[in-house]
Amino acid sequence: MGDLPWNYTTNISRAVGRGVGLAGCHGGMCDAFRQNTEWQFITGGQWVSHPGGDGVEYTVNINHGSSCIVENLEDFKVKSEHYYLHVDPAVEVLATTRFPIVNYYHVSNKPVDMPVVWTKYWGRGRVFYTSLGHHDDVFDNSPTAGIIMERGLKWAAEGKQYAIDNGLTDEPFLNTAKMY
Repeated sequence: MGDLPWNYTTNISRAVGRGVGLAGCHGGMCDAFRQNTEWQFITGGQWVSHPGGDGVEYTVNINHGSSCIVENLEDFKVKSEHYYLHVDPAVEVLATTRFPIVNYYHVSNKPVDMPVVWTKYWGRGRVFYTSLGHHDDVFDNSPTAGIIMERGLKWAAEGKQYAIDNGLTDEPFLNTAKMY
């Protein structure tokens, strides 16, 4: 949570827009800075709820063929907070989970597949996010979650080199005037 001053957001936006990768997990990225809509736009989503709290067991469903990040991985179970998010429709969804799992007010709606892992681009920069990681034992108990995190971090970081190799960082990507 916390606050992120707009001048910091502008600097992050410019850096990522010029090819610096941004990657993170769980609340450290998409439950951060709840009042900062530009941050939410950059990261691709915002936490809304975790019905049932901590300790909910659910399945993470891999979208096969969607990315090298999830290549050769199979669906797996985790026991953690089951994140319900508002998600940017521009993200590339790499894995999902099914809601509802627990009895809560949202059960009156139809079942939905909620993104758990995604990528997106911000200008020339790569953005990676996974909602997994409330406790570090999620990665111990579900090794596939750790593989996804490691691959996602590398994917985001390698984007800068791709931008350099292809001459994409020499000129401003877009008008950096405030959009809010």
